[in-house]
Amino acid sequence: MYKQLLRPILFKLRGGDAEGIHESILALLGAVSRSRLLTSALARLFTYSRAELARTVCGLRFPNPIGLAAGMDKDGVALPAWAALGFGFVEVGTVTHLAQPGNPQPRIFRLRADEALINRMGFNNHGATALAARLAAVGPLSIPLGVSIGKSKVTPLDGAIEDYVASFRALFAHAGYFAVNVSSPNTPGLRQLQDREQLGALLSALQHENERCAKGNPSQRKPILVKIAPDLSPSAISELLAVCAASAIAGIIATNTTVGRDGLRSSPTLTAETGGLSGRPLAATALRVVRFIAQETGGRLPIIGVGGIFNPDDASRMLDAGAALIQVYTGFIYEGPALPGRLNRGLRPIPFR
Repeated sequence: MYKQLLRPILFKLRGGDAEGIHESILALLGAVSRSRLLTSALARLFTYSRAELARTVCGLRFPNPIGLAAGMDKDGVALPAWAALGFGFVEVGTVTHLAQPGNPQPRIFRLRADEALINRMGFNNHGATALAARLAAVGPLSIPLGVSIGKSKVTPLDGAIEDYVASFRALFAHAGYFAVNVSSPNTPGLRQLQDREQLGALLSALQHENERCAKGNPSQRKPILVKIAPDLSPSAISELLAVCAASAIAGIIATNTTVGRDGLRSSPTLTAETGGLSGRPLAATALRVVRFIAQETGGRLPIIGVGGIFNPDDASRMLDAGAALIQVYTGFIYEGPALPGRLNRGLRPIPFR
């Protein structure tokens, strides 16, 4: 019903402005989140529970493997609603130390013929301190919460480490895990932080802060994961994995959006827009990267697979490739609010610790 009736209407609201529609839906879910009655009703409609879907990854217990990717709810305005929709975890952000408006609008483009999006948002968010205050007000969730952190645009690359550490420190008490975003194509120079030397220095500093915030108690340390680009070569991924291993990184999120445009059917006007491409065209690449990482690490490093997941077959292929957990974003926009439940219902039982 969503795809046939509701989606065509939603996509035409606010003159078809994709970002404006996104903000309207987010505001609606935020209002739902403030009402226990409404969140309970939402959960009865959408949540699907099955004991064998639960798994422990990076020391955290997930009721199911389907998560909401960063970017959908950057400032954490609708967290109880995401849990009620049946997600097994949610990742907020990407948040930066300093509040910033992001890139000029328009900055989200729908490629309907490809079931894809191009975005060049540029980490628009209210800043780490504001997010920490919101999370403190919301309180603990029923599902794990990830926090994606990135570099403030005005911060030069030589100040990136202090910028990331400041966000980590501000949000430490509220995050179940941290995702270090060094792979967005929409902040100038950010992907340079995937290079061996710079990434090693950044991860070392974050782990040092992790130890300091945990006050020497290993059980209080937060899992740190690194989110990588799909456009890296196999040798670059291997090098990155070596840096992550040396820094005792808990896992990898594969992948972010791509700057590639191969095989698209949408109009050249749309496909020529700058930014990161997500959705169905990313599926094969994301799957290949996840499989490569799983093979390179012997399956010992947890992977969150993200990219082009629209149905249970997509999700099962990602898990078969070696992902421990899955995230969706563009698939949720095209498939609608029933997607988490549909994915969970359709997953083949896969043994997991």
